[in-house]
Amino acid sequence: MTKPLQECTRCVMDESASEITFDQSGQCNYCTETLIKLKNFQPASKQALQDKFNRLISDIKQSGKGKPYDCIIGVSGGADSAYALYIAKLNGLRPLAVHMDNGWNSELAVNNIENLVRKLGVDLYTHVINWHEYRALQQAFFDADVIDIELLYDNAMLAVNYRLAAKYGIKHILAGTNTTTEGMPMPKGWNWFKFDQTNIKAIARRSGAKLNSMPTLSVLSYAWYRFVRGIQWLDFLDYVDYHKPTCLAEIQEKIGYRPYPYKHYESIFTRFYQGYLLPQKFGVDKRRLHLSTLICSGQMTRAEAKQLLAHSPYPDEDDLKSDIDYFLKKMKWQASDLCDYLSRPPQAHDHFPSEFVLANKLNQLYKKIIKKK
Repeated sequence: MTKPLQECTRCVMDESASEITFDQSGQCNYCTETLIKLKNFQPASKQALQDKFNRLISDIKQSGKGKPYDCIIGVSGGADSAYALYIAKLNGLRPLAVHMDNGWNSELAVNNIENLVRKLGVDLYTHVINWHEYRALQQAFFDADVIDIELLYDNAMLAVNYRLAAKYGIKHILAGTNTTTEGMPMPKGWNWFKFDQTNIKAIARRSGAKLNSMPTLSVLSYAWYRFVRGIQWLDFLDYVDYHKPTCLAEIQEKIGYRPYPYKHYESIFTRFYQGYLLPQKFGVDKRRLHLSTLICSGQMTRAEAKQLLAHSPYPDEDDLKSDIDYFLKKMKWQASDLCDYLSRPPQAHDHFPSEFVLANKLNQLYKKIIKKK
């Protein structure tokens, strides 16, 4: 009989997270570190936060003078990026909304994005990746048995945002990310380094997959955009009092936003990946991370999180069956292919060529330079 995984008594992280430790009270290092991070992060007062926000808005407007846009905001159809675009426009910014279409958008995500840009009156740039190309790349990642299949989308989205910022001379990319709902560190092995162009190309190459319509971003390219071109990638929602239920209710009322049952479910693939593939093949339930962060920031109780975790990531069994059927059809798999994939042991990303070591060395060098100043 398999021994149950120990679970934190304060949040809902458990021993499925690598490098987790528990104190004498059964409280884990993940929530302990997150609570310290949140305490240090919190501004002295609401006025201090408002002043910080006002300074940022002023800087963005100043840097964008004489340009068609003063900032870039990536939109996925999710609540966080929708709220980021909403408050940017509300405060007089002139954002260019950027979306990546990899062929897996849910109908609700498409409708949310269309409704969002229309009601806010902003321009939308959509980069479309050729579906046959993207499917071949995903197949290469499946064949490699690595965990972070979403590395393909995330790296491409970074590349498009930075390229457009450079094209228009924009200095600020405003991400719908924040510390209060996403501040808990990702456990080692639950994803991979997002600037790893080398890893993407190496995995693609072993299967003969091509990268023609899909942009990629390397560590050195990122360094060039950040330190030579001076483009900043900012967690925009850290500059506002981001209480997710309140903010979600606001965009539902003001712009008719329609929410999803869980975080990052605006993509059919992400829903299937996080809700089924990750738990089944890798033993990872990312809901634990998302819900634990909300517990730490006081936006959810542990009892509420436990209640959500008691249910499958798919609220309805018919939804799971529908997504499996859709995935098999879209990837041109048989049911036996899915069983074979799930039965194979995972493979580490750094089994293949990678930029991870280079990134660490450059990061250490950067810290030394900053320390000397």
